[in-house]
Amino acid sequence: MARVYNFNAGPAGLPLPPLERAQREMLDFEGTGMSILEHSHRGKAYESVHDEAISLLRSLLSIPDDYDVLFLQGGASQQFAVIPMNLLPAGKSADYIITGGWSEKALEEANRIGKARVAATTVDNKQYRRIPKQEELDLDANAAYVHLTSNNTLFGTQWKTFPKVQAPLVADMSSDILGKKIEVKDFALIYAGAQKNIGPSGVTVVGVKKDVVASARTDIPVIFRYETHAKANSLYNTPPTMAIYLMRNVLSYLADIGLEKIEAHNEKKAGVLYGVLDELSDYYKAPVDKDSRSTMNVVFRLPTEELEKKFVADAAKENMVGLAGHRSTGGIRASLYNAVTLEAVEKLVDFMRRFRRG
Repeated sequence: MARVYNFNAGPAGLPLPPLERAQREMLDFEGTGMSILEHSHRGKAYESVHDEAISLLRSLLSIPDDYDVLFLQGGASQQFAVIPMNLLPAGKSADYIITGGWSEKALEEANRIGKARVAATTVDNKQYRRIPKQEELDLDANAAYVHLTSNNTLFGTQWKTFPKVQAPLVADMSSDILGKKIEVKDFALIYAGAQKNIGPSGVTVVGVKKDVVASARTDIPVIFRYETHAKANSLYNTPPTMAIYLMRNVLSYLADIGLEKIEAHNEKKAGVLYGVLDELSDYYKAPVDKDSRSTMNVVFRLPTEELEKKFVADAAKENMVGLAGHRSTGGIRASLYNAVTLEAVEKLVDFMRRFRRG
């Protein structure tokens, strides 16, 4: 079996052991005579997987007991609308810190639901090269909430320390959740599409304070209320059972490693790649300010777009895939999520040196 070095931004590569576990259990899950795909989401076999996934996520992120953990659908993009539907009442406004394309979309959705304002933005000629400093934030102490995106996949920036705010803090953590330790208690709500660090596409994780759920709006459709899913243990409607099963496998694998080791490994991988970018800065241009560099998504440019296309094509010949930048930004992007090994990064760095030499 030949597996490629997968640098895709999402859906991204998954660690091999959780996939091998799924392979072993595919036709006969725990002696039940059928796969988890075929089990009722109301049955005991699936329920045990569902509850284990919640427990593992609570343990890995040290999620306090006064938070609900929800498994939803629609991705982070649906949460862009669901969050203001629940948390933005009439007569209030929400603050949005804009650091990239996804926070732009979140703001756009919020303004469809109610009133949202830009508390800060680092956009410069349609590009985002840094995270704003605390003193640059124009925050409303009476805002319904403050929203930020913890890591920006398109532009390769990441919050290293989160801002001090008075209003409840909400964060889209889709592309760096479980990549490093965080203090969940500092947030009213965190959310993430699973398809980068947690598991496959199809499931969205939400961690939200119980008192936020209790005080949320009820003048919205039942299916979009956090309270609905909290009361039903995320089983109000049929959940994406296979995606949650695979997420359980990944979470179990990560729990065996521990989040501190995962964070150290991610820092080491990023350090190796940024090291060669700085060393060969006459050829590879890393546009992000050093104090805002993402450990998850490393973006850079070559002298010409033609060379960038050749770079991606030649890398693919050496079994390295997913290196093209987002269609809206161009360039090169190497996503270094948890499943990406140090070996993969070292192979990429070696290729970059050889490509530079021509």
